[in-house]
Amino acid sequence: MKLFRVFGFPALAAVFATSLWAQGAQVAFGSLQSSSDLPVEVAAENLSVDQSTGTAVFTDNVVISQGEMRLSAARVLVVYREDTSGIARLEASGGVTLVSGADAAESEKADYDIDNGTIVMTGNVLLVQGPSTLSSDRMTVELNAGTARMEGKVRTVLQTGER
Repeated sequence: MKLFRVFGFPALAAVFATSLWAQGAQVAFGSLQSSSDLPVEVAAENLSVDQSTGTAVFTDNVVISQGEMRLSAARVLVVYREDTSGIARLEASGGVTLVSGADAAESEKADYDIDNGTIVMTGNVLLVQGPSTLSSDRMTVELNAGTARMEGKVRTVLQTGER
């Protein structure tokens, strides 16, 4: 506690932020747990389907909804299961935004594995939770648990409540 008395909260915050940067961070994501078995709704300006590969490409103003979660991007590749029983995964690119409850994240790309209920966001990831922000190279969201893990150059600004 001597460190806290001598240097105050800013020193403690710097130590905490350094450990985030070095090791990654586990954070809550979304206001409530999401279920990956809910229907997926897609809206876009354009759609191209390739029956031979079992894929569909949505482009221009793509918005994907599943329960309380919203994902938007310039382009989304939908990969169907081989048995055609539904969607296996979604690959979003171009200004990806993921919103769940009051939490919002942005990145260059996002891969959503429907069966595992995970979304992996990569490339200049920015997570906004109220007044706090975190950035990293990669964020893995576990929808069923309502958590996220940030890795690679994790940085944050801690709000002290003092001004």
